Amino acid sequence: MAEKTKARFILHIDMNAFYCSVHAAEEPELYKGKPTAVAGSVELRKGVVVTSSYEARARGVRTGMTVRQALKACPELTVITPNFDLYRRYSRGFLRIAGNYTPLVETVSIDECYLDITGSGQFGTPLEIAETIRRRVREELSLPCSIGVAPNKLLAKMASDMRKPDAINVLRRREFPKLFWDKPCQTLFGIGKKTADKLWRLNVRTIGQLAACEEQWLIERFGVYGEWMKRAAHGIDDAPVQPIHEAAKSIGHTTTLPADLTSREQYRAVLLNLADQTSRRLRRHGMVSATVQITIRDPDMKTISRSVTLDTPVDSPDDVYREACRLMDRHWPEGQPVRLLGITLQSLAPKRETPIQLDLFSYEQSPRKEELNKVMDRLRDKYGESAVLTAGMLTDDPSSLIRNTKIRGTSLQTDFLRMKQPGEEEKE
Repeated sequence: MAEKTKARFILHIDMNAFYCSVHAAEEPELYKGKPTAVAGSVELRKGVVVTSSYEARARGVRTGMTVRQALKACPELTVITPNFDLYRRYSRGFLRIAGNYTPLVETVSIDECYLDITGSGQFGTPLEIAETIRRRVREELSLPCSIGVAPNKLLAKMASDMRKPDAINVLRRREFPKLFWDKPCQTLFGIGKKTADKLWRLNVRTIGQLAACEEQWLIERFGVYGEWMKRAAHGIDDAPVQPIHEAAKSIGHTTTLPADLTSREQYRAVLLNLADQTSRRLRRHGMVSATVQITIRDPDMKTISRSVTLDTPVDSPDDVYREACRLMDRHWPEGQPVRLLGITLQSLAPKRETPIQLDLFSYEQSPRKEELNKVMDRLRDKYGESAVLTAGMLTDDPSSLIRNTKIRGTSLQTDFLRMKQPGEEEKE
């Protein structure tokens, strides 16, 4: 099976134990070289370990443990409250360094990215470029990172996982069969537990056995994913490195609740906070949305999503909230418990390029509402997200904390890379 594309040189940079490493870099006298763990994010549930330092991992602390379990495994563990403002600042730092060597930087999450350095020979060999980046990240940010060097994204990712922390690893496609064909299918990046279990039931136990499968046989059982698995099992991946230039395709927030909500008033208060922040992010991007989607999860982890497409795109929290409440009332009986709620805005388009059809009965109020939103946004930009709130937003559930960008966030949220940062000049 021959690779169709010409030879490429791809790096995968993975920041090691990123959150803990950032705290160690920021306050080395408190955290450097010590067993630490970050826990307490609203999105990841209070009291659960989000990540831990390598010193803590050596003592048995693992991601997903409760804080109680982690302290039992490692009594000297220092538990740190997350600070996503800090993580985003360091993330921009290592991405800035990476961008010095190629414009082709694809951000996967707050702590990892791919680089296509095929055309970056003026900076040295691929290995020299990787070593330069690793050294600069260490010297300028005091952070460790692992870098995989390979001919494609799949192998670069697997290469960086092979040596941690603070290391560089080269993985050539010709080495792939010897190193991986005897490993379980789930070892192949992109194959999850459910797929691996299904392959196991089909007597496909190793990556080598997967590589030997007939492609059509895999397609019949897994669809187009089967074709990808066949190629991946041979170490083939043609996916390009895609820099973030395009606008976000959707904007959303979810919040897991500490107790089940059963009344309409309770979940509407949550929807109000979610509508406020999703629409605020939408306006920051200069976008409008034509589709509002809600996500609901019950205590048994059953999840449903329901959406409505609007005749006129919106960017106002009032409009988003109204549609979210309508969807909730229509699809979720009052009294049925809710454990998680989310709002996602889809079908996004630039506001300046989108004709807005004004309603006959509200055309006079629309400009006033838009001006009010602009004033509120300016006040929040200057004084913080909680500077202007309605009474309904003053709740004690976790949805009220989504405005606090310092303590909330997820590793996959990369909005901050598209937004103008404080101190940056506006660009025409």
